[in-house]
Parts: sequence; structure tokens; C-alpha cells
Amino acid sequence: MRDPISNPLTSVTLKNMYSDLISYYEDRAKEYEKIYSKAERQSDLLVAAQILQDLFAGKRVFEIACGTGYWTEIIAKTAHSIVATDINDAVIEVAKSKIYSPANVNFQIADLFKLENTNKYDSLFGGFIWSHILLQDLNTFIDIANSLAEKGGTVVFMDNNYVDGSNLSITGKDSVGNTYQTRTLENGTTHQILKNFPSEIFIRQLLANKVSDLNFINLQYYWIMKYRVL
Repeated sequence: MRDPISNPLTSVTLKNMYSDLISYYEDRAKEYEKIYSKAERQSDLLVAAQILQDLFAGKRVFEIACGTGYWTEIIAKTAHSIVATDINDAVIEVAKSKIYSPANVNFQIADLFKLENTNKYDSLFGGFIWSHILLQDLNTFIDIANSLAEKGGTVVFMDNNYVDGSNLSITGKDSVGNTYQTRTLENGTTHQILKNFPSEIFIRQLLANKVSDLNFINLQYYWIMKYRVL
């Protein structure tokens, strides 16, 4: 596998990598939810939806990387309220076109790493964002996520397991261990996208002594993790 990022990793290359990722999701906004139409994933999606609705029942939720609102719409069926954020206005516009009920849903454009929010929430949800965070940025990412939840509040992440034949192949790996996929959009453009597939063991080791009551649910195509903020 070729190294898609120069070595050593510099602040400039890391900034460009995240900028490219943002641009990719802006271009993908209108076709994004087609990923949820894969036949083999339907059973997992139904199970995941029920798990999330149970976890967020009656909660005030802060959602990071809400994208087109696919999961926002699902958790809005049981949550009390949701502040749904994303750095990309293109996906936010798609999300705003949907109807959410009965939760009160407020959308905001926000950069997770530059949040000025000082409010605390019962719960935080991050769907399919963990895999797009560089390994060397994960500790900062977790600290920010935890800071948005009240002490004893819940943090929930959901992301992909790698399943050969269902996921795109890994086409790149850098010197730190981050992995990349080559993706082609309907407009014909090709993008090399950061996509890590962490193991449960890796996640548990990373979060050891940082959180409590960690519960890891491993489905076939997805994983869901819930823990409490110390």
C-alpha cells in the first residue's frame, strides 16, 4: 500500500487532509444516504436504530457530525431535544429539509475542534465520525466530546466494522497507522478518504481510566459504544 501522506506528518498536511475530507462530504451530500440501502446491512440498521432510540429516550442530546440527519431523524423519535451540528453547510441543508418529531431539533454549523459551546448535555452522539479522526488526534477528540456531556452523562459513538465485500477496500496506510479508502462519487471525482476501523480492544485501551461503564455492542457491519463521563 502506498503512503498517501508525506512523512513526517506536518500540521500543514494534516490540515489539508481534513479539508479534503470536508470537501468530499460537501460533494457527496445528496448521494450520502444511498450507503444505507445496502441489502446486507438492513438487519443491522434496524437493530442499531432501536439501540440508539433506547439510549437517548428523554435525553437532551448534542450530536456531532450529524451529516444529512439520517440518524438525527431516528433518535428524534425518542429524545427530548437534539442540537445537531456539522462542519458542512451542504449536508446541514439536506438535514434541514426533513421532518423531526417529537424531539425539538436545532441545527448548527460547527467545527468540533473549534467549538465555542459552553452548554452541557445529558448525552453526546457521534455517528461515523470516529473513523474519520486521525489516530494521533483521538485523545483530543475524546476530550472535546466528553466536555460536552454532563458529569455522569452518556457519550455514544457508532461506526463501521470492516466487512470484506461490503466495505470498500483499504487502499492506503500512513506511517502512523491511519488507513484510507479510494472513493468515487457520482460526479466522477475520485477521493482518498481517511477511514480507520478500530478494534474493540484498541478502543477499550484508549479509554481506560478516562470513562466509566463502557459498553461495546458489536454488530456485523457496525459497532456502537456507550460510556459515562467521569
